[in-house]
Amino acid sequence: MSTQIVLPRIMQVGAGASLEIPNVLRSLDCKRALIVTDKMMVQLGYAATISDALAQQDIACDVFDDTMPEPTVASIQAGVAAARDGDYDCIIALGGGSPIDSAKAISILARFGGVMQDYRFPRMVNEQGLPLIAIPTTAGTGSEVTRFTIITDETSDEKMLCVGLGFMPIAALVDFNLTMSLPARITADTGIDALTHAMEAYVSKKANPYSDSQAIAAMKLIGPNLRPTYHDGGNKAAREAMMLGSTLAGVAFSNASVALVHGMSRPIGAFFHVPHGLSNAMLLPSVTEFSIPAAPERYADCARAMGVATSQDSDEIANQKLLVELRALNAELAVPTPEQFGIEREQFFEVCQTMAEQALASGSPGNNPRVPSVEQMVTIYQGLWD
Repeated sequence: MSTQIVLPRIMQVGAGASLEIPNVLRSLDCKRALIVTDKMMVQLGYAATISDALAQQDIACDVFDDTMPEPTVASIQAGVAAARDGDYDCIIALGGGSPIDSAKAISILARFGGVMQDYRFPRMVNEQGLPLIAIPTTAGTGSEVTRFTIITDETSDEKMLCVGLGFMPIAALVDFNLTMSLPARITADTGIDALTHAMEAYVSKKANPYSDSQAIAAMKLIGPNLRPTYHDGGNKAAREAMMLGSTLAGVAFSNASVALVHGMSRPIGAFFHVPHGLSNAMLLPSVTEFSIPAAPERYADCARAMGVATSQDSDEIANQKLLVELRALNAELAVPTPEQFGIEREQFFEVCQTMAEQALASGSPGNNPRVPSVEQMVTIYQGLWD
């Protein structure tokens, strides 16, 4: 049985990779770019750095910086209008997962029209939008190498999973230097997001030898380096390891899919505006404990790759150590519970059933080694308050 592997056509990885953008655009015969980013990237000077690099090579560009965290159907419309009206031949996505996800949606809608609801899963979006070059500035989402985007339908408070080759960037420039200014909170949330990607890709029912190799490599990089980057943002070696680990985890889950954590995480983000990596972190220990009985060998491999168990440990011992580590990681990285985040218990419990139904409809729980019922997901949600 064979597996189709999908990657960006061009990947530039390492210190200074983002400054190769003029050469990448020339190789793609692109001459007029729209940079899709957010206001923080403008304030930090990253957008100007990219614009200046292009201007020095006589490549025209404009900046659209009105993306928002956890993009919605409404929030991307101005970007769609800008992309349609500017006669651009490519889009450069600069930022974390939200600007990159926004840019993916803008790329498709600017070329083919319609609304984002038209492109939600289970539709497979294989149409090619405006060529997209992704420059990530966080070590977490892996969106620069995935064929997914997440856009919230604000009319139903649902985070829509959109899937297909049309959402895969044509190029990814992975430059860890752009993560050096990340605050500790974002470092933690995106780092646990990347760890979740790697773990879920490895235990997914759609896992394959290629995705396994990327997932294990990602966990070997992320496991020992997440705490150091959180405590010392200036640690270049740890930042570089986290950035590469994040990209490898993105490759892994793009070619194997995520599972129950992500399925249950998206509704928490949609209903309560919890950042995606943070809602993953809230769920990861509980979902892992629920899932281990169906794939003890796989989860034990995760523990060993992360460096919290050894080859001499039995699978049972390794999995016990994994659960201890995930809870300790959340404690050390100050991951709040839903209550600590400020969510009202009654309000949360009222929507648990709806969140579980939305999670199931996304398809991700079906990839989990232990596929839950809606009732079991409700129990996991409610258990986050214990």
